[in-house]
Amino acid sequence: MRVNQPANQIKYIVCFEALIAPLMIYRLTNVAIVRLKKGGKRFEVACYKNKIQEWRNGVETDIDDVVQVNNVFVNVSKGEVARSEDLKKAFGKASTDAIVREILQRGEIQIGEKEREHELSTLWKEIATLISEKCVDPDTDRPIPVGMIEKAMHEAGFSVKSGKSAKSQTSECIKLIQTNSKLPIRRARMRIKVIIPIAESSAVKDKVLESADAVEEEITGSADWEAILLIDPAQYRVLNDLMQHETEGKGRIETLLFANVASTSTATA
Repeated sequence: MRVNQPANQIKYIVCFEALIAPLMIYRLTNVAIVRLKKGGKRFEVACYKNKIQEWRNGVETDIDDVVQVNNVFVNVSKGEVARSEDLKKAFGKASTDAIVREILQRGEIQIGEKEREHELSTLWKEIATLISEKCVDPDTDRPIPVGMIEKAMHEAGFSVKSGKSAKSQTSECIKLIQTNSKLPIRRARMRIKVIIPIAESSAVKDKVLESADAVEEEITGSADWEAILLIDPAQYRVLNDLMQHETEGKGRIETLLFANVASTSTATA
């Protein structure tokens, strides 16, 4: 009996482990892995592929729609969950939810080579499209086709940055095209109307006119001074600050047009 007892105990332990082991294994599909190295250990979170960037950009705010499992792994692919002692060593007393959020925000997104190529290709096209919408040929004031923009991007040596939105990379790309390519390009001017009460207009009118690329119309009425201007988009914030500080918020700006102005200018000429 004594000889058989250890064998029985071993058999019982093996059976018990076989019962509990599947509870610690997660089978995940359509998964994007976000990895963070901290405290000498690697920690991973399993996310939905199309949600992690929306989370980082502030578009998605519900974490349950971002993560597939609200848990921390050492290896998502194998379904291995991080040990509590390793989490405490790396993150202190932070809750699992807080740890997941830190990994989501600071971690590196792990994607396959084909997915990375597709992501970069999509970003490239989005950036070229945004530039085509925002910029014009300075000689004709007409939009530049996306194909020509892409050619200039190649010529300028522009490289898409994975993990950043197309919009956040557009300004850098425009500057690079202007300095390192042969394509003539500038931002499309904005058409705005500035309206300032007569009592405040004398102090700021000259500053407003100086900020414009062109003054299309200027009207002095009984109550307000108005001007329709074409400005570089970068001047919009400058003018807005001018309205707030030098007219005590009584002046205002109305945006009449954001995009290319060639056809409109022709119509009003």
